[in-house]
Amino acid sequence: MAEQKKSGLILVNTGNGKGKTTAALGMALRAWGQGMKVLVLQFIKGGWKYGELKAAEKIGPNFEIRQMGEGFIKGPGDQSLEEHRHAALEALAAAKTEISSGKYDLIILDEILYAMNYGLVSLPDALELMAKKPEGLHLVLTGRNAPPEIIEGADLVTEMREIKHHYTKGIPAQKGIEF
Repeated sequence: MAEQKKSGLILVNTGNGKGKTTAALGMALRAWGQGMKVLVLQFIKGGWKYGELKAAEKIGPNFEIRQMGEGFIKGPGDQSLEEHRHAALEALAAAKTEISSGKYDLIILDEILYAMNYGLVSLPDALELMAKKPEGLHLVLTGRNAPPEIIEGADLVTEMREIKHHYTKGIPAQKGIEF
């Protein structure tokens, strides 16, 4: 196959269904398998030892995941919202640095849209990340409730829609499926 010009895309995985991060990680694995250097910045996740962290350690230096969050937010009244805000701003600063670094072929901003929903990251900040993306970099944003401006600026938007979920039957998060 002839070498084609690399045109970095902006991709968004959104919606209320499960699978936004999972799909992004599948794309990351595919990119890594093609010899690309991958970075996943997790805006919310922190503290838990998710399966993807263990896998990234074994994959090696060209597949990096950084947990930068404080863990899941319980809601608008969460007492630790200021800690979450501080962590999200650190993740935002890391995203700005790494997007412009030229070190990566694919960067995933995991749960940045979730951070936006809680006011931890502003819409203008997210749009700035998208605007400053170098031509050859693929950038993926995940999370619920993608704003219209994010959707408009993306090249590909996929919405995960919940049809049925095991939580409604009282079945808790499952190892290897949710974490």
